[in-house]
Amino acid sequence: MTEEREMTALDAPVGAGAEQSSELTPIIIPDYGEDFNPSAEEMFEAQMQYEQEMQAQAKAEREAAPGFMQTVSMPELYEMVYPGKPPIIDHFLYPGTYLFVGAPKVGKSFMMAQIAYHVSSGTPMWNYSVRKGTVLYLALEDDYRRLQERLYRMFRTKTTPDLFFSVASKSLNEGLLDQLGTFLNEHPETSVVIIDTLQKVREAEGDTYSYARDYDIIAGLKAFADRTGICLILVHHTRKQKSDDSFDRISGTNGLLGAADGAFIMYKNKRSDGDATIEVSGRDQPDKKFMLSRNKETLCWELSGEKSPEYTEPPEPVLEAIGNFINVDNPTWEGTATELIEKLELDIKPNALSLKLNVNAGKLYNLYFVQYSNKRTHKAKLIQLRYDADHPIVISPEPAEETEKSADGVPAVKGEIIISADTVDDIAGEDYDRAYKQMIDNALA
Repeated sequence: MTEEREMTALDAPVGAGAEQSSELTPIIIPDYGEDFNPSAEEMFEAQMQYEQEMQAQAKAEREAAPGFMQTVSMPELYEMVYPGKPPIIDHFLYPGTYLFVGAPKVGKSFMMAQIAYHVSSGTPMWNYSVRKGTVLYLALEDDYRRLQERLYRMFRTKTTPDLFFSVASKSLNEGLLDQLGTFLNEHPETSVVIIDTLQKVREAEGDTYSYARDYDIIAGLKAFADRTGICLILVHHTRKQKSDDSFDRISGTNGLLGAADGAFIMYKNKRSDGDATIEVSGRDQPDKKFMLSRNKETLCWELSGEKSPEYTEPPEPVLEAIGNFINVDNPTWEGTATELIEKLELDIKPNALSLKLNVNAGKLYNLYFVQYSNKRTHKAKLIQLRYDADHPIVISPEPAEETEKSADGVPAVKGEIIISADTVDDIAGEDYDRAYKQMIDNALA
């Protein structure tokens, strides 16, 4: 039996000017005997592990100091690689925490139902591609009967098993996040959670509003959304006072918007208008304005136009080349930056390529579902590329076809009830239960 001896590694300073504490735990390196003949790769890995453990000890000592502040240098920042967060609805909805704000009865609940249905069914919304995922909709100002009638009016008999509703939940200080966490554990494909309305889950917080309190409420919800990778939509109301900046009309303090990833503001010029506008501003998307018109047949919102800043991000030839190279047929690749440059015939220096991939790892995944990582060996630093075959299913809109119309000009849908526009005028608002029931009875008579 080979005799094993234990050697204690000598303390050594880490970094310029670093001081080692005499209280540091010694690193124990086993001696495997005379017959142990490690390879160069094994020796490199052992050395790397030793250095990392020493650095970890030094880092723990520094961070324990009362005056410690965590800092990152610019080169260290550029070495960090962050995963991608592809949009849920292209150009419209992204992962994160968003306020969806509008006056009462402006059509917010119908818009929430549209988003929930299109994402959960994988149906393109307007002319935008959708990444399919499970949706939880907390319709806390409705009951199931009203939800049933509203959804049937909007989508008829088309249903999706990946859309879930609840009309009651706990408040934030009573365990709402625990409830949401349990749902996500049971439904790991969840991509969107809608809380309609924010006021319903913060009722127990009292009537005292302050910037700090508003900020803390949204910050807690945002931390949950960031940790789980979902899009969390918080439906909220506007205040009555007018403002030149639409986002200043969000009810409450600026702490709500300050902590959120962005906000949607939905408004009409007149309450009776069939048209509406949505303005969106967020961290992960450019400011945009969407012009909508209401379909009198289904009461769904249809896109009639959009406005966005003239600036568009320049194309990234490097990412495009990698996206064409790594795909279902060629799902993985590993090699040095120099080898990748030669493989793709790129005009870029190896160091610049590595930095570009570090910084644009998220964009590479968002556009092409290619996951990027790197590792260092004793010979070189290697780039690793992998196509994510389990990425969210992306459903893109098909080219528009000519829709058959009935005698009164209403689009005809085979097997469905067609109601004339005259009948719909009585139910243009959200509170349409009685008129809707009468409409169905007349249609079936």
